Amino acid sequence: MSQFFIEHGHSLVELGWNNRFQQQLSLEEWEVYQPARVVQQHKSEINVFAESGALTIKTSGANHLPLTVGDWLLLDSKHSIYRVLERSSIFSRKAAGSKVAEQLIAANVDTLFIVSSLNNDFNLNRIERYLVLAHEAGVEPLVVLTKADLCESRDVVDDYIAQIKKLDKFLTVVALNALDSSAKQQLSPWCKVGKTLALLGSSGVGKSTLVNSLLGENTQNTDGIREDDSKGHHTTTSRSLHIISSNALVDGGIVLDTPGMRELQMANSEEGIAETFADVIQLSKSCKFSNCQHESEPGCAVQAAIESNELSSRRLQSFQKLQKEDAFNSASLAERRDKNKKREKFYRSVISHSRHLKNR
Repeated sequence: MSQFFIEHGHSLVELGWNNRFQQQLSLEEWEVYQPARVVQQHKSEINVFAESGALTIKTSGANHLPLTVGDWLLLDSKHSIYRVLERSSIFSRKAAGSKVAEQLIAANVDTLFIVSSLNNDFNLNRIERYLVLAHEAGVEPLVVLTKADLCESRDVVDDYIAQIKKLDKFLTVVALNALDSSAKQQLSPWCKVGKTLALLGSSGVGKSTLVNSLLGENTQNTDGIREDDSKGHHTTTSRSLHIISSNALVDGGIVLDTPGMRELQMANSEEGIAETFADVIQLSKSCKFSNCQHESEPGCAVQAAIESNELSSRRLQSFQKLQKEDAFNSASLAERRDKNKKREKFYRSVISHSRHLKNR
């Protein structure tokens, strides 16, 4: 069993339980079944926290459910899964590689910490991808810039912050040193009892170090980066939930650490893209033609904004790339779902026909 598990249980509120989940249960279910939250997921089993303590549940077999870290479950007296509760939020992506499938990342998250380091790894396009993910899930995004102590001056840090603010002036940005004790205090406004925080970012940006700072202990392994390109190593190999103890600096909360993701492809994220690039979409409404591609068409308000430095060409290219990617992957996933439905219908008809022949 992983080292972050403890023998005694937590209250449901400490685990993130609230009225939204309570209202999904009938009185009979509340009396018969035990709520539990998925805190770590493996190939054929999950680890969950319940008020009674930590449990390990097998998930292999024909009745395997599409679960992810953060899910709330109802367990029967034998610790078998009765059902999965409706999620308040869900993070997902197209599965890495050529596989046409959706991969669940995390569920029931309140705030997303988009973690980026202030070195060569800093990438506005990547931050925009994470913002799309947060907006699509309906989760509050917060950009956390790590390794601020390694910058030459505060002016350098402020320049990084200004670049992010150009994406969205209302976006909250926090720059910190994840190794310093003050990091916990800087993030304390989002660390509340029952609130779930998720950390997303590439390898080596300091997610595991930040988790350790929030928890006040070295729960997660950490590693350095390659100095030549600022690339990190995968020190976190699986997603896991951790309980933040209440103390003088923070009220508590739940934090979810994730492995660095080399590939984060969009799928079914049209609303998230629209919200993340609201400035581009607003400008496009003033284009002369409703089907303007924002290239060389006359009367293009978007190109006019680029020429006047109101909008960067990088942002337009990022917007167009994510739109095309999302459209392609969404169509592929929809096609696969349609094929699966047709296959299931065919199987049911074959079984029905076989039963009919047997009964003749």
